[in-house]
Amino acid sequence: MNMLTHTLYRKFSDPKNNQPIIGLLLIAFSLIILPFIVSSGGDSWLRILNIALLYIMLALGLNIVVGFAGLLDLGYIAFFAVGAYIYSLLASPHLIENFSWVAQHFPNGLKTPIWLVLPIAALIAALFGVLLGAPTLKLRGDYLAIVTLGFGEIIRILLTNLNAPINLTNGPQGINMIEPATLFGVNFSKNIQFNGLEFPNLILYYYLFLFLVLIMIVVCVRLEDSKIGRAWTAVRDDETAAQAMGINTHHIKLLAFALGASFAGISGALFASFQGFISPESFGLMESIVVLCMIVLGGMGHIPGVILGAILLAGFPDVLRNTVLPLQQFLFGETVIDAEVLRSLIYGLTLVIIMLYCPKGLWPKNSGGFNGVKNTHER
Repeated sequence: MNMLTHTLYRKFSDPKNNQPIIGLLLIAFSLIILPFIVSSGGDSWLRILNIALLYIMLALGLNIVVGFAGLLDLGYIAFFAVGAYIYSLLASPHLIENFSWVAQHFPNGLKTPIWLVLPIAALIAALFGVLLGAPTLKLRGDYLAIVTLGFGEIIRILLTNLNAPINLTNGPQGINMIEPATLFGVNFSKNIQFNGLEFPNLILYYYLFLFLVLIMIVVCVRLEDSKIGRAWTAVRDDETAAQAMGINTHHIKLLAFALGASFAGISGALFASFQGFISPESFGLMESIVVLCMIVLGGMGHIPGVILGAILLAGFPDVLRNTVLPLQQFLFGETVIDAEVLRSLIYGLTLVIIMLYCPKGLWPKNSGGFNGVKNTHER
């Protein structure tokens, strides 16, 4: 007993052993107070922060498919749309207004709680991921990219046209009056009072999103260090060699599609809850490309790099809009270059510079983690 006590004392009294703990505590404290610092600049900056967390979820999910398994997916935003529409149908009056039998059984509305919708959205999105992955397992590189791109466009077109003869998605008009998240009796659309302090609803959403992001990061880290993660790496680097070593590439690819899609489904459900309105226009091809750019910019296959890329690109359009337009008004008295045009120019220029001087991303994995799509193309 004395020896155990002495060992623990030596371990925790050593400053070198305390450094990781101190670092984690500082990061945790920074994340807790971050929304209060950001909110001092106005609610718009707080919304940017929340949107960035949603994109981090998307980027982590796509990183499983592209970064870990090396499967180039250009239709990933379709799973995001599936999650968003699942939440919208279960937490809005749309079904009651268009289906009489639903109104008979639920006269007061579905009012499905978010803790129940999230796993449903994840499971249905994972099912769509398997449906996409199953017929495309023999495809590689550009062929896989074209098929997944087509899948994403098919989902978007279906959402646009599923308003007749049965109005399931309300077509291009989208679904509105989506109820906000409610958890443990707390309505995330209203400010709450706690010990004399008022917490705005945007800060409540921030903590909810942050909690789920941290869970996803833990899942990704555990997957990367597991037997499944090593199998994904083997398939990514050389699928033929992986198959010769006894890895069931069929199952391992399907698992990557399903897990990545489930992350997008959760993110989509949270997006619908946060926005209160969705339409097919929010789930176009450009969104898939932006998420792909996030993991390429940060460092494909490297979780911290993916998070960095998502933060940089997710908030960039809104930051540009809130800074460039007022600056032009101040300097020239009018808007010379629209923020959307300037965003596209800076996007393209940034990606060209990154690919020329940092081909592995801003924060690559030390073990040369940028092999996924590159090796797939080389084969």
